[in-house]
Amino acid sequence: MILSESSQGNSLMGSVCSCKRDHYADENITRRGFSGRYFKFGSSKWLESSLFLPATCCQFQQSRRPSLMELCICKICKDIDKYRSFSMLPRDISQLIFNHLVDSCSLSDSRIEAFRDCALHDMCMREHTRVNNKWMDVISSQGSSLLSAYISSTEVTDFGLSLLRNCSNLQALGLDCCDKISAPGIKHIAGLTNLESLTIRNCKFITDSDLKPLAGLVNLKELQISCSDITNVGVSYLRDLYKLVVLNLEGSVVTASCLDYLTALTSLKSLNVNRCHLLDDGCEKFSALSSLKELNLGFNNITDTCLVQLEGMTKLEGLYLDSCRISNDGLAHLAGLSNLKALELSDTEVGRNGILQLSGLTNLEDLNLSFTSVTDSGLKELSGLTSLRSLNLDARQITDSGLAVLTSLTGLTHLDLFGAQITDSGTKYLSYFKNLQSLDLCGGRLTDAGVKNIKDLTSLMLLNLSQNLKLSDTALELLSGLTSLVSLNVSNSRITSDGLQHLKPLKNLRSLYLEYCGVTASEIKKLQATTLPNLVRYRPNE
Repeated sequence: MILSESSQGNSLMGSVCSCKRDHYADENITRRGFSGRYFKFGSSKWLESSLFLPATCCQFQQSRRPSLMELCICKICKDIDKYRSFSMLPRDISQLIFNHLVDSCSLSDSRIEAFRDCALHDMCMREHTRVNNKWMDVISSQGSSLLSAYISSTEVTDFGLSLLRNCSNLQALGLDCCDKISAPGIKHIAGLTNLESLTIRNCKFITDSDLKPLAGLVNLKELQISCSDITNVGVSYLRDLYKLVVLNLEGSVVTASCLDYLTALTSLKSLNVNRCHLLDDGCEKFSALSSLKELNLGFNNITDTCLVQLEGMTKLEGLYLDSCRISNDGLAHLAGLSNLKALELSDTEVGRNGILQLSGLTNLEDLNLSFTSVTDSGLKELSGLTSLRSLNLDARQITDSGLAVLTSLTGLTHLDLFGAQITDSGTKYLSYFKNLQSLDLCGGRLTDAGVKNIKDLTSLMLLNLSQNLKLSDTALELLSGLTSLVSLNVSNSRITSDGLQHLKPLKNLRSLYLEYCGVTASEIKKLQATTLPNLVRYRPNE
């Protein structure tokens, strides 16, 4: 059956809505994925990026009834195998159907064929690792309408990339784990001269010489080439990309000398050299990049000596020093960076005296102190940082007393206490954080009594209570009123299949983790089929 505009399209036209690209964004996305203008991807321990992509039309707001448009999209997706082509539908409708199938991981070789010649704007495949050259042929059939595409697959070859020559207006392209791509494939990309955003991640055979053709992509504003063997030679080919705003070289084998090729890039605002084996030697070159707003130096062998060179970078808004050899004394060099909004100090040697150095950074919104030496008493120094929105305290030495001294931080929206020793008694302090959207409490000390103090945090979208072995079905009953929940993890607990009934009100739930509980995959599938149709990711899954 072919879905025609006359037979099905008219019933959908009552409230045609455009596909928007400015979707709910992870605040860390600028160093992990494409810019907000296009689509989001990437991940972190806590925030699942796919949960912040556009909600499908089947995810209705609790405050209103679904529109006719939404009901029609749901019905089409339910009966998707009845249709051979959507090319006669208005583009917006086809895009909504495509987005829903991607969100629900329901695309297949036959279903992707139905979107041939649909003139779609966005084809973000995300977790669909089955993408092959046949899928690429369908992608290329969108022609000049296609603006963004993201492909994660080991089956796409140089020939598949050559098909994109038909997509002359492509502005954003993401390639992840495309191991069969080599120099010829990169040359095909170089022909897409309207590209503004290009990401190549985990593509094993990308070398320095492969980057030379990219020098012609003069409109590039964002370039991410991570987990590759790129050296300073490869970076030298990028020195004329004057419009570059974001450059990600994570996992490359560059040295600080590569910065010599970047000094002419006056538009550069974000640089990621995470996991590049940098040393203190050469760090003085960072001072030449005075326009940077974001710098990721994580997992490099740098010390406090390197931080001395950052003192003049007063425009910095984000600084990431995860797993570097940074001590309390080193943080004194950051005291003048008054514009800092995000600071990553995870797994460093920082303790209470270091936190004292941060007291003047009143614009901080995101602070990560996981796996540091900070104790309960040291957390008192954070009480004046009232602009904080995200705080990571994944450390075993943090207890109820530490949570008690944070109650002035009422603006927190994300709180990670993954390994902290928080007990039922300590959860009473959570009542001060009414705006929390994500909470991680996995220290093993909670019982159902502690969950009573979580049930009123109605803004929660992501909740992780795994590893708390004493939680029972009663915990799910207490959480049943958190209808904004998108992700729930209660693995390693005493929850049984009887408790699943309490999840029925959680209509927005998309991820559910109940590993090592008394629940089977078949029972979760039954819940999905009957009451939670938006649930697309769950464990156990077999």
